[in-house]
Amino acid sequence: MVIPKRTLEVERPVTLAVVGSHSTGKTTFLRQLTERLRRKRIQAALVNDLGARAQQIGLPILYAHTWASTLWIMTRGISNELEAWRNADVVLVDRGIPDALGYYEAALEYRGRRPDPRRIEQLERIVTDHSPNYDLVLRTVLDPDVPLGADKPRDTDMRFRRMADRHVGRVLNRLGIIHAVLPFDGHDRAIVEAMALVEGRLAAPDEEFSWGDPEGPAGTSAVEASWPI
Repeated sequence: MVIPKRTLEVERPVTLAVVGSHSTGKTTFLRQLTERLRRKRIQAALVNDLGARAQQIGLPILYAHTWASTLWIMTRGISNELEAWRNADVVLVDRGIPDALGYYEAALEYRGRRPDPRRIEQLERIVTDHSPNYDLVLRTVLDPDVPLGADKPRDTDMRFRRMADRHVGRVLNRLGIIHAVLPFDGHDRAIVEAMALVEGRLAAPDEEFSWGDPEGPAGTSAVEASWPI
């Protein structure tokens, strides 16, 4: 059987990923953005967080994360993203691949375990190889004063939530992954900015779109910035 050349490669759609500690508004933000995209008749696919599925098949999560559970989440997440590429103009990822590495490192710190440099290096390679597929990475920020949602069972261990928040940010900065900070009260503005990026990319796929000063505002790294003023 001869396979036509045009079927051999899937063109990547516009892809946005959200990362950050649990219960910081990632899923809520992505639902709002999905609805806005659909109102504009832009076909959006949501790649969901894999934590619940990992638990269902017996893998540890949160502060019990292991190298194996982290690798499973990364590889399954990449597979789910690639599947979503086929039928969408925009793919929205609830917990992009860097998130899993941040959680693994937070879990090791929480349990007082030292990381194996070889395994960290392996996971870092996966993150750095895949992250260029994201047109935008948003990192949520933990606000201890925001109450936990009541829509599903949620982890209440503030010590681990703080560690996850810190380590996800460290992974992004250490690996040079450019991202924007998404505060809990900044969803409306972020949706406006995200819509502008999506519509710009769809209209002119080869053009570059700036997200503010590349040096970042005072107090942030060159790969981390708040929304442009």
